[in-house]
Amino acid sequence: MNHDVLFHFDHDRQALDITFSNIRNYLAAFPGDKPAVALVVNGPGVRLLDREGEYATRLREILDQGVAVKVCNNALRNFEIDPERLCPGCVVVPAGVVEIVELQERGFAYVKP
Repeated sequence: MNHDVLFHFDHDRQALDITFSNIRNYLAAFPGDKPAVALVVNGPGVRLLDREGEYATRLREILDQGVAVKVCNNALRNFEIDPERLCPGCVVVPAGVVEIVELQERGFAYVKP
């Protein structure tokens, strides 16, 4: 059974809090069977990924648990954010929506908190 999942985040703090909670709960549900988990961030959500921002600790925690954090380069450009400002471990992808489609084609389930 495929348990791989992608979480899509694109807007405000409340949604990001829910996203982190969903990721934590999902990983806890499979302690022996480590599913692949990706967090794809696009739109205004990219503004919350600063390496020194309020979510930096929580981002590092999920990165340390093996969650792939993928950040939309289009959104970074649109909001004039230097990719160097992202938490280490975040991977910049050309387009978040394309990344979402490609992960779904590879069998990842889609969750949008």
